[in-house]
Amino acid sequence: MTSSRSSVKSIEVVEPLGDRVLVRKDEDRKVTKVGIHLPDKMEIPTLTGRIVAISAQVANDVDYPIQQYDKVLFNPKRSIPVDFEGDNRLFVIPVEDVVAVFRKEG
Repeated sequence: MTSSRSSVKSIEVVEPLGDRVLVRKDEDRKVTKVGIHLPDKMEIPTLTGRIVAISAQVANDVDYPIQQYDKVLFNPKRSIPVDFEGDNRLFVIPVEDVVAVFRKEG
C-alpha cells in the first residue's frame, strides 16, 4: 500500500525572505513609443514589473504598502535573478529598491 503523500504532486514556489520581494520583470520593449522598431540586438530596458510574492516581513510592515500583483517601478542594481522553470524574468529584490507603485485613481 502506498501512502497518500506519494500520489500528491508537490509544487515548488519561490518565497523571498527578509526584506525582499519577488518581481516578474516586464518584457523589454522592441518598439519605441513613436512606433520605431528596434533591431533584434537592441532593446529598451524595462524597470517595471509585477510583484509575484512578498516576504512575511514586508507583508507585516506598514511602511511598504505593496501587494501581490502590484505593478512597480524598481531599481535593478541589487536584483538577484531567479532561474525558475525557464522563466528568466523573475528577480528577488530588496523592498527598498521598489521606488514606486502604479495605482489607478478611482
